[in-house]
Amino acid sequence: MKIFAFALRPYDELGYLDALSRELGFDFDWTPDYPTAGNADLAAGADGVSIITNPMTPEILAAYADLGVRGLATRSIGVDHIDLAAARAAGLRVAHASYPPEGVANYAIMLMMMALRKVKLIQRQAAAQDFSLAGKIGRDLSSCTVGVVGTGAIGACVVRHLRGFGCRVLACDPFPRDDVRGLAEYVTLDELLAASDAVTLHAPGLPENHHMIGAAELARMREGAVLVNAARGSLVDTAALVGALESGHLGGAALDTIEHEEGLCYLDRSRDVLPNRDRAVLEALPNVIVSPHMAFYTGEDVEGMVRSNVEALIAFARGDETPHEVR
Repeated sequence: MKIFAFALRPYDELGYLDALSRELGFDFDWTPDYPTAGNADLAAGADGVSIITNPMTPEILAAYADLGVRGLATRSIGVDHIDLAAARAAGLRVAHASYPPEGVANYAIMLMMMALRKVKLIQRQAAAQDFSLAGKIGRDLSSCTVGVVGTGAIGACVVRHLRGFGCRVLACDPFPRDDVRGLAEYVTLDELLAASDAVTLHAPGLPENHHMIGAAELARMREGAVLVNAARGSLVDTAALVGALESGHLGGAALDTIEHEEGLCYLDRSRDVLPNRDRAVLEALPNVIVSPHMAFYTGEDVEGMVRSNVEALIAFARGDETPHEVR
């Protein structure tokens, strides 16, 4: 059994993969390069391929299948970067990662608190030795009504942890969970937006969720409310969000992911002129926090990503079932 890993980070993922190879008994090879049609042959001889959140086109997937690869696993929960129809047509089984929900959940709550307390503005001014208080008054999370959109593993964890702050929690999900009902009140999305001081998104990046927060939804939000997105950039219409911020309707936003971030994460682009004006506009606003899609980045979560990928690819090679398979 052999696994080939693309875009593997030598400073964290490699150590976990090496330890797992000894624990579970498989061979592996790797490259720090992202997968392309041009380097697909690196996977020759591998039973399974592990990738990260980069576009997987029909051309790349077909090349893997021609090399005898039987399974593809992404070191992420989301799979919107993979052409699933093309993977199935090529005979490839596809898996996604799983990891403890606390890392992303707590990062989202951290972003929420930073937005409510205007931390970006405070830090900017302090760096210029402006220690004044004017314009920096914030809101205490405990006094807020928080809306949680999506109550899967991460969203449900957010609900549980928010209750520790004593705030009122609303939830919205097409599939309500019994274990969340006692902690949050399930309402419609419109009701949630209208009643919440802070809204945090934890819905999957499915086609039907594309721009689920657009101009109409932003207009329904409370004056001065903050929006948090630590899920998928495609959930929010960025142009509409900029408009709501520039008009002063929204009090702020804290975003770990935005639209069109392909080719940015997780690379050093510090010397490049980036063709991403939306990101530049958002970064310039004093009431908007933008972090580089790293809410997942804890030791516990990285180990979980690598382990779940490996376990899924081993199952694929054996012809076994795995809970990580994308159906």
